[in-house]
Amino acid sequence: MNKNIIYTVAAIIVLIAIIVVLYPGMLGKNGSSQHEEASSSTTEQKEVYTCPMHPSVISDRPGACPVCGMALVKKTAQKESSKSELAMLKGVSLSSTQRVIANISTTPVEYQTIEKEINAIGVVDVAEPLQAKISARFRGRIETLYANFTGEAVKQGQKLFDLYSPDLVSAEQEFLLALNAQSEIADALYSTEIQQRLISAARDRLRLTFGMTESQLVDIETSREVQPTISYFSPISGTVISKNVQEGEYVDEGSLLYQLADLSRVWAYLDVYEKDVRFLSLNQIVHISTESYPGEMFTGKITFIDPVLNPESRTVRIRTEFANPHNKLKPQMWVKAHIILPAKSALVVPTTAIL
Repeated sequence: MNKNIIYTVAAIIVLIAIIVVLYPGMLGKNGSSQHEEASSSTTEQKEVYTCPMHPSVISDRPGACPVCGMALVKKTAQKESSKSELAMLKGVSLSSTQRVIANISTTPVEYQTIEKEINAIGVVDVAEPLQAKISARFRGRIETLYANFTGEAVKQGQKLFDLYSPDLVSAEQEFLLALNAQSEIADALYSTEIQQRLISAARDRLRLTFGMTESQLVDIETSREVQPTISYFSPISGTVISKNVQEGEYVDEGSLLYQLADLSRVWAYLDVYEKDVRFLSLNQIVHISTESYPGEMFTGKITFIDPVLNPESRTVRIRTEFANPHNKLKPQMWVKAHIILPAKSALVVPTTAIL
């Protein structure tokens, strides 16, 4: 009995050994087949669902987006690129013929000198220190006008108009009475300090109130005659910007009669955008051009930068000054301004190379 069992076990062992020896690839093939199936299954494209508005929402089944409620859209997950495919994407090689056909050119990236320019629009105006306003010192009537029209050129000391006033005549008479009284006292070999004060008071009234010059006072004192009118002269050399009076017209004290301006130098007010204000500084060079003189540039400088920003246009007004020897720049003329900033070196590439 025991021998039969031993023989049976031995036969089974021998049979297994024969199978292993004769068919060694059976197990390997089976395992390889299973591995290939698993690999194939992992590389197959999987279907997933995502939200068009929220790509972060991903589901393995159709439904609604939990964020916005839109229907999920089927999306096929793409297989991962191999290393060889990624290596091919690292560079693109084109022949010279292909570059010509594709209109592709190359240029080196290098440092270049760059100049920044600020452009602005402005208007020419009169330089405030170079203008004068002529007002009536007292009530009266314009007897004669010598500067008759706006735009007329006048010289310093040139006669502008003659003004008559009863008050002027009365003041001159008081001055002559004081002078005559002084002469009578002098003939009597007697002079008083009071009489000198009266003469000084009458003289000061004619000079300060009525604007008489020293030469006009001397004429009255010499001739001992009343001058019914007084002449007014231009305090500067320039141009009549405005004339607000006619010959024979009555004027009140303080009435503006003339506005004069020396246009040999003018101002131009420019409006600069908020983003460019940091590049501005006093005495910075400014170039302006006009439609009246195309191709001609006028050079000036910045003399004032407004400390307040215009909230509506988001601009800052700056004042510039220009020499105007030939009076080409006229008040209220529009100009285009160009402010060249200091050049600097920077690494540059063509704008066509920027996507």
